[in-house]
Amino acid sequence: MPKYIAFLRAINVGGHTVKMDALRLLFEEMEFSNVETFIASGNVIFDSPGKHPQPLEQKIEKHLKEKLGYAVATFIRSTVELATIAQYQPFSDAELSGEGHGIYIAFLPDEPTGEAQQKMLSMQTTVDAFHFHQREMYWLCRTRFSESLFKGNMEKILGMSATMRNSTTVKKLVAKYS
Repeated sequence: MPKYIAFLRAINVGGHTVKMDALRLLFEEMEFSNVETFIASGNVIFDSPGKHPQPLEQKIEKHLKEKLGYAVATFIRSTVELATIAQYQPFSDAELSGEGHGIYIAFLPDEPTGEAQQKMLSMQTTVDAFHFHQREMYWLCRTRFSESLFKGNMEKILGMSATMRNSTTVKKLVAKYS
């Protein structure tokens, strides 16, 4: 049975607090098996016989809205997809080696249009660099995230929902579940 990772938006941010044991129960109510959570930021690992992520995303979003009372955008990747995402190197080693530099990965529902990508790329600064690859956007932040010069609303610029994770979190998920 395939193993998936659901990256949930709006879990334990912006006043929406959900305990991880409660989140696991919500996924078990949907008849997913081997449900686990990974850190308290909306990463849920589960097994499902479903072969296509989009119907699973819709099922989870509907259930969480009913149970939590607010929309929770859901982005599912298989363990194989996640390993590929974690291994992808959009920036040179020299760019990554700077003190305080970090990579953040935005999970998107679809590959953004060329126009949306160009809008986002036009927002790059001396501190912030963006790169698109399939359904992900990689963000190199050459300082602490809180000191980023990027002040735009990524979702508004791209015209789609997104959720972001630090690349370290993604690599830890791959190490644990691949």
